[in-house]
Amino acid sequence: MSDVSLAPGKRLSQIRQQLGLSQRRVAELSGLTHSAISTIEQDKVSPALSTLQKLLTVYGLSLSAFFTEPETPEELRIVINHEDLIEIGSQGVSMKLIHNGNPERTLAMMIETYEPGTTTGERLKHQGEEIGTLLEGEVMLQVNGQTYHLQAGQSYTINTGIPHSFSNTSARACRIISAHTPTTF
Repeated sequence: MSDVSLAPGKRLSQIRQQLGLSQRRVAELSGLTHSAISTIEQDKVSPALSTLQKLLTVYGLSLSAFFTEPETPEELRIVINHEDLIEIGSQGVSMKLIHNGNPERTLAMMIETYEPGTTTGERLKHQGEEIGTLLEGEVMLQVNGQTYHLQAGQSYTINTGIPHSFSNTSARACRIISAHTPTTF
């Protein structure tokens, strides 16, 4: 479909054009402004995860599909090295997707790092379920307007169809390992 080696904005532009959509139409469908889409496609700004998710919903793509190319079954990796993790975060939030290239996988897992003062931004909402454990640090998890203060060693489980966000208001980095299903995120 498109070349994953392109910068994210250029790749989004390529996908939009392949689908025959104008920037204005994508703005209408995603709830974003035309200028925001233009700025992202020119790679002048890196989109927040929630913004990227809105665009990919319009394009009918998951985050993992956007950042990977499917591999043939004989090429599927068993061991995934740290340098092969797929970074899907931005703006001080690192979300490294553990992915072996299997387009038919039914479970997704990420290693997340939230630097001090960072957030996922707007509340995220996507089909499915997510579980996670804080490996270090602390994070504020907001689910449907309720805030939960989590510390290292604590775990969470959420219905991701309910608006949610993560924020690190502490002075040190927070690391989470999480799994979610389905793999549309």
